[in-house]
Amino acid sequence: MPLDSVTLSALAGELQNKLTGCRIDKVQQPERDTVLLSVHGPNASGRFVLCGGVGTARAHFTDARYENPAQPPMFCMLLRKHLVGARLDAIEQPERERLLLFRFDAKDELGFSTQKTLALELIGRGTNLILIDGEGRILDCLRRVDAEMNPLRQVLPGLLYRLPPRPEKPDFFTLTGAERRALWEQSDGQRPADKWLLDTFNGLSPLLCRELVCRCHGDLSTLPDAMDAFADTVLAGSFTPWMLVENGKPRDFSCLPILQYGEAMEGEAFPDFSALLDAFYTRRSQGEDMRRRTAELRRTVKNARDRCTRKLALQTAELANCAKRDEKRRWGDLITANLYRAPKQGATSMSATDYYAEGCPEVTVPLDPLKSPQQNAAAYYKEYNKAKTAEAYLTKLIETNRRDEQYLSSVLDELERASGESDISEIRRELTETGYLKQQKNAKKQREREAAPLRFRSSGGFEILVGRGNRMNDQLTFKTAAKGDLWFHVQKLHGSHVILRCAGETPDEQSVREAATLAATHSQASGGGKVPVDYTRVKFVKKTPGALPGMVIYTEQTTVTAEADEGLEERLKTI
Repeated sequence: MPLDSVTLSALAGELQNKLTGCRIDKVQQPERDTVLLSVHGPNASGRFVLCGGVGTARAHFTDARYENPAQPPMFCMLLRKHLVGARLDAIEQPERERLLLFRFDAKDELGFSTQKTLALELIGRGTNLILIDGEGRILDCLRRVDAEMNPLRQVLPGLLYRLPPRPEKPDFFTLTGAERRALWEQSDGQRPADKWLLDTFNGLSPLLCRELVCRCHGDLSTLPDAMDAFADTVLAGSFTPWMLVENGKPRDFSCLPILQYGEAMEGEAFPDFSALLDAFYTRRSQGEDMRRRTAELRRTVKNARDRCTRKLALQTAELANCAKRDEKRRWGDLITANLYRAPKQGATSMSATDYYAEGCPEVTVPLDPLKSPQQNAAAYYKEYNKAKTAEAYLTKLIETNRRDEQYLSSVLDELERASGESDISEIRRELTETGYLKQQKNAKKQREREAAPLRFRSSGGFEILVGRGNRMNDQLTFKTAAKGDLWFHVQKLHGSHVILRCAGETPDEQSVREAATLAATHSQASGGGKVPVDYTRVKFVKKTPGALPGMVIYTEQTTVTAEADEGLEERLKTI
């Protein structure tokens, strides 16, 4: 859920105590909507996240790892220029709005003291991160808003920064209990109580509105008392960072325990709001962010695979028709052998003695009435030769399309398991090299960092390498691995190549099982369930001429049963 103003107020108070006095050591922008500040101060040190993404806007300390792009964005460079070395003086939340203002004391180019403000607006589709100078003018922002996009409020460099317009509804927390009760008594009772709360007051989220109604236990006459108790709790700053968990997955969070779902969801309390937000978005948003970032690429690959599937269906049907070619030749032979009985031009069929069948029965051969018997026979021979040629051609086409379909399916599997920008860049480069993506014209050629395989250390002390894409799978198997190393891959499914480096030794059974488990974890079988995993010596793995990246054949394999285990992956990971 987006941060509501109440939770944001609790977060602002927490961050005020921790961040005030901190200096900015480093500024990074690992993703388009995410800025990462390395802070150091008397009360807290670490990495602080400011995210201006729609639906994921937030601010908190984090322990999560972020992967930086090879070239920092322009907004990141601007933040580095103005904020590196600056000291955070205060954090403000104007009038309980969904907005945080980070006030910095910085130095300009000449070394004079200057004020800078970083505004994080968490307002639905208008979410933004804006850098403001000491005079209140916008230096730049994540999302520029011109008059066409919003005629009432533009956000552009050079303009004076203005706070977003306030809703016309009264603030729930500035009203007295009597005023809230009077508004409730004036309601017409036609709308559900939670809907009335949401439409009447500013500062309440749908979740909190439903929770207030839930705490009435079916007696809406006690709603004013529930509102008073909730307002007193918030004004006293008595908050509980709370996460709602459903089937082990985070679903929502709030500033107080949520009881409305009963046993359908579990509640989990956290020591502070930074820990709550970090856990919530790390658990829930990582996969969603990757799906969003790979959506266009995934759509391109899926469309290409679907084209292959459609062509395969058509070509398979044509190949089935080619199987009837012998009948065409037979009819041509029967017409030729029975020319003395053939009718003149204009007949639609003729009777002929079938010398191919036992007993030489009489059969009916269809004819084209516009052709003579000799022309009909020649047409049947032509169709036979055409079908014979088409069969050989279609067989090759089907083999190629089936190979391409399998390859594109493996790329889709890679995209599902991509864990960072380097993985996405590697897949994009692979698709460009194989011709499925066009090379961008006039694109600046940047030095691309070669992605490294995942590295693990087995219980027996053997190194295990896991490929992170088809190109890396080939590199790992045919260049990195030694001929005597063990090669693992799930059977009949797409997945990573896994290498158990033996260094001339015979690996123990536990190490083999762990490598097989990693092969299952980094495959289409990662969702769960036991799957067969083949392993063999690297010297028995071959690549056929013209094979696409990641496609290999192997022999002398041994098959074991394994099941995906992300916990084992964390225990064995070395880098």
